[in-house]
Amino acid sequence: MSGGGAPGELLRIEITDEAGVFAVRQIGRRVAAEVGLPGQDQVRVATALSEAGRALYACSDRVSVAFVLDREHPPGLVIELTLVPRTSMDGAAECEAAISRLLSRVEHEATEDGVRVRLRKNLPAGAEPPGDAGLRDRLGRLRPVPALEELRTQNADLMAALEDVQRQREELQSLNTELEATNEGVMALYNELSEELEETNRGVVALYAELEEKSDQLQRLGEAKNRFWAAVSHELRTPMNSVIGLVRLLLDPAAEPLTAEQRQQITLIGDTAESMLALVNELLDIAKAERGGLEPRRAPVRVPALLDELSEQLRPMAEQAGLTLAVDAAAAPPVVVTDAEMLTRILRNLVSNGLKFTAEGGVRVAARAVPGHTEFVVSDTGPGIAPADQARIFEEFFRVPGSEAGGTGLGLPYALRLARALGGDLSVDSTVGEGTAVTLRLPPFEPLDALGHVLIVDDDVPARRVLRGLVADAADRVTECADGRTAVECAAADPPDLVLLDLRMPGLDGYEVLTRLPRDVPVVVVTASDVTVQGPGPEPGAGGDPRLGRAGGVLSKDRIGPETLAEAVRMAREAARPRDGGRDTGDGG
Repeated sequence: MSGGGAPGELLRIEITDEAGVFAVRQIGRRVAAEVGLPGQDQVRVATALSEAGRALYACSDRVSVAFVLDREHPPGLVIELTLVPRTSMDGAAECEAAISRLLSRVEHEATEDGVRVRLRKNLPAGAEPPGDAGLRDRLGRLRPVPALEELRTQNADLMAALEDVQRQREELQSLNTELEATNEGVMALYNELSEELEETNRGVVALYAELEEKSDQLQRLGEAKNRFWAAVSHELRTPMNSVIGLVRLLLDPAAEPLTAEQRQQITLIGDTAESMLALVNELLDIAKAERGGLEPRRAPVRVPALLDELSEQLRPMAEQAGLTLAVDAAAAPPVVVTDAEMLTRILRNLVSNGLKFTAEGGVRVAARAVPGHTEFVVSDTGPGIAPADQARIFEEFFRVPGSEAGGTGLGLPYALRLARALGGDLSVDSTVGEGTAVTLRLPPFEPLDALGHVLIVDDDVPARRVLRGLVADAADRVTECADGRTAVECAAADPPDLVLLDLRMPGLDGYEVLTRLPRDVPVVVVTASDVTVQGPGPEPGAGGDPRLGRAGGVLSKDRIGPETLAEAVRMAREAARPRDGGRDTGDGG
């Protein structure tokens, strides 16, 4: 046994007999203790050295064992065993596999002089290797202890290991007991939750049944309310119109003269009657909107002309209130495709509302085209609306607190329903003390997209030529038929993706052709007759001709254009969308 020679080498010993194997175990454990390895790791190093020394000595007459302290990260104890083998190393290979379970790293390599086996055990994380001062001297003075002392040490290690195993076994048994108790609790909780879930499911099923019943009741109540509103509105409009008519007769200059007091009282009666009539009309319109009776009839609308007409209608109302009414159509699109009557009602409602709640200044109406939609902005110089009330102004019967102007609280909700019926929306932007701006946004005109095979059925050659010109760019191919019977044969031989159908034709007319076309083929009726497609309503056939129920849109021949055709095709495709999958072959074969 000698002190360190190479840099970092702490100690070197030789195994030349069986006693050397015994000694290297003792020395290895004590070196491990000196460099700072804990007790369990000391035992692992000693055991690994004993196994390695025994296996390697069986292959060679001399085994050199060097202990090196590696201070690089991570620091650790390195043990190098070098030998010149005289027999096979198979046993050493098996030993190497066993040692690998004890140490951090085991390396085996051939050298020019023989074989080197390098063992490594890292120091605990965060531990600093000891200094060199005195370490090599202490290790150099190590001597093997007597066999009995080593046996006592090994027995102590074994007893400690057995106690540790016993402690771990007891801990494992305790954990198993706790796990069993936990499993029992989990199973009990699972059973309890399952019972609660089943009970909850039964409650949910009962709740759904109750909700369905309540929904049916609400639907019936809603229908009854709509019928009541419609009946009351109808019954009240006649006497209100009569009162208004009598007031006008009494105030007519040609009638008998009235005193100032009588004229004032009669005027008050007339104003009250007109207010009541406005309320009745709003109630009737809202009832129509709720039952889906507001079906827009879209057509090209010239925006500047519509705004000028609106200004002429409402300017007297503004002048009477001492306000100004300005219309700005400079940035407006020349044409929008929408329902002109509904759009006029919305704007008239917004302008009237602005005039009603504005004391000084005026109301301004502006239209502009922006990306994605068309905007109509009605702004006033009124008192403004508090932020807390802005979200409620579209609620029915809501009136802004503190407002002195009259009103029913139904105008803005009605305008919102009309806007949404047109595919748009209303929004409000208001500042208290400065005024309010209400913006109507309408969707833009969407041109025809790919139409596929278009079948045009009309006995009028010029009409077919006009329709072909409108769809030629979007259609893959166009087929023309001059009568209904030929159209049915063409549709059967080459199913179309869109049919443009005239109603009045000799022989088989358009109504009969409709019954023989597949149900999922979009059909646009193009006719000079005054007809509409049947829509939703309280009575069968309400909203249009029931014979046109198969058609999705109607296009009047006096209003044929790209915009109107695109809207009619959109409606036709929506109506022909399959509800149950697959193509229906029609009624008449």
